Amino acid sequence: MISLSQALIATFLFALIIFLTRAFPFLLFSRREPPALIRFIEQFIPPMVMAVLVIYCLKDVQWAVYPSGIRELIALAAVVVLHLWKNNAMLSIFGSTIIYMVLKHLL
Repeated sequence: MISLSQALIATFLFALIIFLTRAFPFLLFSRREPPALIRFIEQFIPPMVMAVLVIYCLKDVQWAVYPSGIRELIALAAVVVLHLWKNNAMLSIFGSTIIYMVLKHLL
């Protein structure tokens, strides 16, 4: 078991490390343009990560068993509609999650 002072020191060090890793790109590229690879990653990695997450969320759905798949498709449609309507990621995520949970209890 660690003492309170050790826990506070560890928390401070972890916070400092996280802050420095977040600040590093801004400090590195504040006076010059980022390389082409960084611009590529900035442009294409977020949509690819989202595609992987969608596939991961839908991988265990048994499409041939009723009502499996219906609530997932409705929630997925809700994500798309909410994001196109308001262009707000948090609204899309939380709104479709709420819709999915309600459908899970109803169906």
